[in-house]
Amino acid sequence: MSLKKHIKVYKKFLHTSLASELEYKTNILIDLITAILSLLGSIFLLSIFFQNNGSIGDWEFGEALIIQGIYTILNGITNTWFNPNLSEIVKHIREGTLDFVLLKPIDSQFYISLKKITPSGILEIILGFCLLIYCIKINQINLNLSFLTLFLITIACSICILYSLWFFISTTTIWFVKTWNATEVLRSFLYIGRFPLNSFSFSLRIFFSVFIPIAFITTIPSEVFLGFSQLWKILLEVIVAMVFLFSSRKFWLFALKFYSSASS
Repeated sequence: MSLKKHIKVYKKFLHTSLASELEYKTNILIDLITAILSLLGSIFLLSIFFQNNGSIGDWEFGEALIIQGIYTILNGITNTWFNPNLSEIVKHIREGTLDFVLLKPIDSQFYISLKKITPSGILEIILGFCLLIYCIKINQINLNLSFLTLFLITIACSICILYSLWFFISTTTIWFVKTWNATEVLRSFLYIGRFPLNSFSFSLRIFFSVFIPIAFITTIPSEVFLGFSQLWKILLEVIVAMVFLFSSRKFWLFALKFYSSASS
């Protein structure tokens, strides 16, 4: 299928998901209140770390709020797209409905990754951007085209890396049906992304840069936002994102070779 047809199909996915989720409008208000309270709790927790020290790892509190804002946006994207869709892979494999996905005249990875959305996560994304706008004011950041371009590039790369991590774990369901524990471990590691990478020891910084690239997901976009990120870091994040995205695709095609069809 061409890109145009994929976009057309995704519009249908979006319309169906929104129509289904918006049947219960009261839930939207509850989700908004929950998202606000969760963000306020995260900011309060972050403020505790700065209570006795003016800075942590050369990051001021106002600068650390940028990391929190980016984390909130990425967490909202996870809750909107990744979690509701990739958790369905387990169900498809357990019930044998993956057969129907593979028989559809559309790319199976595209279908599994984007079929559903959870609108409550969009509220988190909006709150994250509101926090970033507030950070622009308190940190006196000058907006310009190059700033916005680099920031959007690093955010897009962060989304690709985050998606790939989720998709890697979800794909292993073909061999191991229960991957809930693994996804919870990933959530715990990603939770660390709310704090500046420089606040950790050297060994942990290496671990969160090489094995689980937390640095590429939150810290580098935050540095770009503040205007002191080095070009080589941005280029490295782009390369890492491309490698992760390419690897997740190859891993999915490889895993399908081991899938035992329910009809076979």
